[in-house]
Amino acid sequence: MAALDSLASALESYRGRDRLIRTLGYCCQLVGGILVERCPARSEVGSRLLVVSAQLSHCRTVLRLFDDLAMFVYTKQYGLGTEEEDIFVRWMSVLGNMADQLYYPCEHIAWAADAKVLHVDSARWWALSTALWGLSLLLGVARSLWMVLRLRQRLRSPTAAFTSRLPRSKRRALETRMRAEMLTLGSNLADLANAVHWLPPGVLWAGRFPPWLVGLMGTVSSLLSIYQAAQAGAQPKAAGPDTA
Repeated sequence: MAALDSLASALESYRGRDRLIRTLGYCCQLVGGILVERCPARSEVGSRLLVVSAQLSHCRTVLRLFDDLAMFVYTKQYGLGTEEEDIFVRWMSVLGNMADQLYYPCEHIAWAADAKVLHVDSARWWALSTALWGLSLLLGVARSLWMVLRLRQRLRSPTAAFTSRLPRSKRRALETRMRAEMLTLGSNLADLANAVHWLPPGVLWAGRFPPWLVGLMGTVSSLLSIYQAAQAGAQPKAAGPDTA
């Protein structure tokens, strides 16, 4: 009963509902892609699941029409990250926020072009929004990797007296923070693989993923994000578009 109450509470929030829609969408794509490719007898079921996945993705795209203000408030509050102790983390975060802020209007224009509201080439705007999302993820990967290395160094460095003299409570806090950064790193890497796949053909492995692999990468990313949010017991930051 407690689990049901927690689920209902999560679904009352925008972020919690978005995580569930995202996870369901990618799971449908994973299962649907496997059925279409590996089980011809059940290809019709697989095709229907792929349609459901596409509709859930479209639902999230429409909901993101209202994310610009939240992103702007977060970017304004973070500013130039003057409170950050590490200069590398600071500028990775600042550049990531800029990419995230630009992502939303580009995606909105692409959506409006598909809906025939604007008479522009939607493919170009989808490519631009995907490139911005990929850039944000790449910066996030660099930031998390740097943080993991720094935290590991602090925990293992014999010269800084972090190993033998570090208070147990502080050591646990550093270990918890490092695990959180590793979860973020894994989630961003899975999303980055999909972001490259959705770029125009000719860019690395763009367009080469079968539907089930896209679904797998997205499912892994979504589950890591859900687990991290459950562990933290708080909403994630507003930064970082969580795209299709």
